[in-house]
Amino acid sequence: MKAVNLRELKNRLGGYVQEVRAGEVILVTNRGEVVAELRQPTRDHRVLDAFDEAIERLAREGIVKVGLDNDAEAYPRSTFSGRPELADELLEADRA
Repeated sequence: MKAVNLRELKNRLGGYVQEVRAGEVILVTNRGEVVAELRQPTRDHRVLDAFDEAIERLAREGIVKVGLDNDAEAYPRSTFSGRPELADELLEADRA
């Protein structure tokens, strides 16, 4: 994470955008005070609801780690086939 003055950002915006594209987070300062952050967009540019915003904030602070999206192709359907009531019988046997 780096900080850059507003005037310098204005003069070298293209270079800083390239750094953000590469994953850098840039804090924008004005008279020594942080006024904005430049970072890659989250989740396909959609508006995040309050829950998603809270998770994003916790992830940025390192409190939680967000997992990868589920990939249905990575987990093929089981080829096991049995009688429909078999699962119920196994659950009952396990509970007994």
